[in-house]
Amino acid sequence: MGRRAVKSDPARGWFSINPATVIIVCALGLTFLGLTILFSASASFKQGPYFYLNKQLVGVAAAAFVCFVVSRIDLDYLREHAWWIGAIVVVALMLVLIPQIGISVKGSRRWLGLGPVRVQVSEFAKLGLVFCLAHYLALSQTRIGEFKRGYVYPLAMIGGVAGLIMLEPDFGTAALTMAVGLVLLFLAGAKWRYVLPTVAAAAGVFTLAVMNNPNRLRRMTEFLSEEKSYHLRQGLAAFAAGGIEGAGLGQGRQQLNYLPEAHTDFIFSVVGEELGLPFTLGVVLLFLIIFVAGLVHLRRAPNLFQYLLVTGCLLLICLQAIVNLGVVTGVLPTKGMSLPFISAGLSNLLLMGFLLGIILNTQRTWGRATLGRKRRAMEEVLA
Repeated sequence: MGRRAVKSDPARGWFSINPATVIIVCALGLTFLGLTILFSASASFKQGPYFYLNKQLVGVAAAAFVCFVVSRIDLDYLREHAWWIGAIVVVALMLVLIPQIGISVKGSRRWLGLGPVRVQVSEFAKLGLVFCLAHYLALSQTRIGEFKRGYVYPLAMIGGVAGLIMLEPDFGTAALTMAVGLVLLFLAGAKWRYVLPTVAAAAGVFTLAVMNNPNRLRRMTEFLSEEKSYHLRQGLAAFAAGGIEGAGLGQGRQQLNYLPEAHTDFIFSVVGEELGLPFTLGVVLLFLIIFVAGLVHLRRAPNLFQYLLVTGCLLLICLQAIVNLGVVTGVLPTKGMSLPFISAGLSNLLLMGFLLGIILNTQRTWGRATLGRKRRAMEEVLA
């Protein structure tokens, strides 16, 4: 008898270890860099250099706990409650808009107070939308070509969540949410003739919203003109001061009352000033590795629901990183958005914990995936 051919696992074509492990290692590297540079960036704050570092350490511990718990959850069981998750997301986004309940900071109402903790609802709304959308599109995959079932209904879900986020107002997060939702809709098999006009219409709505908001309009005109905003000028000055080798940890000067939001939105500029070009390129490389490892991992997806769910998680990490890096380097208009794993902020850290937990969960279960629990009346075509 001849030797029987062994079918190779495509997920191991580029990595000799699990892709999820590669993603976790990259995330840990980015997190450690964030803790290090955050200590330096907050050295001049009146609260002291340990104030934001201690808060970030608490956030990292909470995110690690969330990651572990989510990695052990039965996603099929959680999926049975998808519409409850969607309802909670919508109600929370509405509560934020109520003056007596939502917390307003710098003209934007994005937070809910839970005791001493502030939670940015839109961060978790993005994940809630991805979960519900993946569930719906997987159930409707045989009818995805229909106008109502395959386009109108999912678009209403995407537009509803993005619209509530825009009312806060948070145009950047709304645009990111819309982009992720439309990508998932396209990957599920929606027709080009539906998706492309929607992208154009969304761009038009976004443009009108910017034109009717003086603050956003000013940012856009500054971006298009040669006169850049103060934030961007100081951020670029930090890169220039750092050069190739960097000024050294704790030796940066731009965050000393020159660079606004140095510990959050513009922390990448602090990395450039103090650690130089190798570390800034290293950050970009780590996010690129996360994206490629995620694509390799997706090749093992057993069904459409989990494929779309993990794709959404991957996009929420990588697209947010692209937006932040683009803003800080002047490629995109100025928009406050955290750099995943690095910027200070509890809500974004917790979101990253959820996203990594889902990726780890699927890495653990995809080798023995089934159609789901017997009590759930669902019929899906395996991808």
